[in-house]
Amino acid sequence: MSSLDELWEKLCAAEDSKSLLKKHCTEDVYNKLKDKQTKFGGTLAECIRSGAENPESGVGVYASDPEAYTVFADLLNPVIMDYHKVKQLKHPACNFGKVDKLDFGDLDPSGELIVSTRVRVGRSHASYGFPPTLTKEQRIEMEKVTREALEQLTGELKGTYHSLDGMSPETQKQLMEDHFLFNDSDRFLKAAGGYNDWPTGRGIFFNDNKTFLVWVNEEDHIRIISMQQGGDLAAVYKRLVEGIKELEKKLDFARLPTLGYLTFCPSNLGTALRASVHVKIPKVAAMPDFKEICDKYHIQARGIHGEHTESVGGVYDISNKRRLGLTEIEAIQEMRQGVQELIRLEKGEEKAPSPKSKGCVIL
Repeated sequence: MSSLDELWEKLCAAEDSKSLLKKHCTEDVYNKLKDKQTKFGGTLAECIRSGAENPESGVGVYASDPEAYTVFADLLNPVIMDYHKVKQLKHPACNFGKVDKLDFGDLDPSGELIVSTRVRVGRSHASYGFPPTLTKEQRIEMEKVTREALEQLTGELKGTYHSLDGMSPETQKQLMEDHFLFNDSDRFLKAAGGYNDWPTGRGIFFNDNKTFLVWVNEEDHIRIISMQQGGDLAAVYKRLVEGIKELEKKLDFARLPTLGYLTFCPSNLGTALRASVHVKIPKVAAMPDFKEICDKYHIQARGIHGEHTESVGGVYDISNKRRLGLTEIEAIQEMRQGVQELIRLEKGEEKAPSPKSKGCVIL
C-alpha cells in the first residue's frame, strides 16, 4: 500500500486529472494536513488514496472517519462546497415535514410511466470510523449492534437480517434476482478501503414485503431504503421516515450542524437522501434541452443501472440532485416537482396555472 508521500507524488504527476482532489489539495493544504490524525487513527492518506490512485476520479476524496470532516477541513470543506455548489457550509436541522399531511401522493396514478419509486438515506455510527480506519473486530461489532437494532423493528418494518459472510447460495441467488445484493466491484471505493475484510461485517436486512431494506457496511455504515413498484412517493417516504425514527431510538448517528449527516463520501452529506423513480420518458429524453429541464428542477437523470449507465427502453432513473443546505422534505419536494414536470411534458399536457394566492409555505 502506497505511503502518503507516494500518494502525493502520484497526485502531483497526474497533470490531466480533473478531480476535486487535484483541484483543492494544493501544496500548502498538503503540508498543513500531512501530519494530522483523528481520534480514530485516520490520516490524510486515507482521505486522498482513491483519488491519487485513480486520477480520473470525479471527486477523489473520502473521509477516513466522522472526525476527518473537522481535522481535514482545509481539504474537505472546499471539495464539499465545490461539489454541492454552495457558497457556505450551513445545513438546517433535520425536518421530514408533516408525513401525515403530505401535499402529494401517487405521482403516476394511471401507472403508465413510473415503474418504481425508491428513497434512501445514508447514516454513520458516531462511535465508529469509516471503512479505511475500521479494524475487522470493529466491523463485526458494528454489524452486531446494527443487527440488534434492526431485529427489534415491528409491524410493516419487521424483517430478517442476512449476513454476507456465510450466506447460503440459495439466499444469494434470490437476493441477486431481487437486485438487493451489493458487491465489491467499484474500483474507486476499493482503492479507498471500502471493501477491507470483505465480506466480513456486512449484510442485508429486508422486511417481509421487501419494501424496506437496509444495507450494512456497503459503502456507508448504514443505507436505509424504502421502495415499491409504481409511483406512490408518499407511501415510500412515510415508510422510510418511520424506519429512520425507529432506528434512531437505538443508534447514534454522526452529524455536524454545518454538514448534516456525515457519510464516507463527501458527495452524500447533508440530508444524505436520494429519492428516485424509474420513469418512462423517451420523448422528453430526446428533447435537446432535457438536461436544462433537469437542472432547472434540481434533478438528475441516470440510466436504470446507476451513474454512467444508459437508459433501457426509454426508462430513466430520476432523482434529486441537492442534498446539502436543504431539509429532507424540501429535497423530496424538489424531486417530486421535477418528476411531475417530466411526466407532464412526456404526456404533452398543458401546464396547470399557478394558484392565485398571496404566498405559500413549504412545510
